[in-house]
Amino acid sequence: MNSISIIGTGNMASAIGGLAVAGGNTVEVMGRDQSKAADLAKALGGGATMGEWGAVPAGDIVIAALLYDAVVPVVAQYGDALAGKVIVDISNPFNSAADGLTHREETSIAQEVAKAAPASAGVVKAFNTIFGHVLEKGRRPDVLFAGDDAQAKERVGAFIESLGLRPLDVGPLKMAHWLEGAGLIVMGLARNGVGNWDFALGVTEFRD
Repeated sequence: MNSISIIGTGNMASAIGGLAVAGGNTVEVMGRDQSKAADLAKALGGGATMGEWGAVPAGDIVIAALLYDAVVPVVAQYGDALAGKVIVDISNPFNSAADGLTHREETSIAQEVAKAAPASAGVVKAFNTIFGHVLEKGRRPDVLFAGDDAQAKERVGAFIESLGLRPLDVGPLKMAHWLEGAGLIVMGLARNGVGNWDFALGVTEFRD
């Protein structure tokens, strides 16, 4: 069992939180709007609680389920409250047309989070290639993730498995840039080759 704090109250917070509770994890919800956080915690059930915005998260794993432009400022705001935590960034920094990334250099939101977070925190990029409704429908997609801290990745991998999903490590944190690019590929497939939104990227292994 893992102890999880989710910062955010949107669709992905709800989808991941629901699976986390079902998987036997302890879940805390934190949001700027305390009433929304309380409502989500109640909806999740399973003993999920509401945490005070800006306070030290109760969870060992902190999921930043926020729009991309809020992630780094919120991590900076929390500051030392995140010391020793595993921070999971799930955001996609898409431009307004969702056909390009907002940053022009080869970085990622997760890499910028690592700069803003306490040195003792481990940062992992995960879940950004999955639509929230795919999880809500009970699908079981692969979860691609990246990070530099081996222990943090091990803990996130175990958490992903507790959700009934398969964790797939794509390498160090610099790969988060390419995971965000993969998020763009998902959008392109939804609009073109697949033609719907009920899918996720994954890996099929061929064994002779």
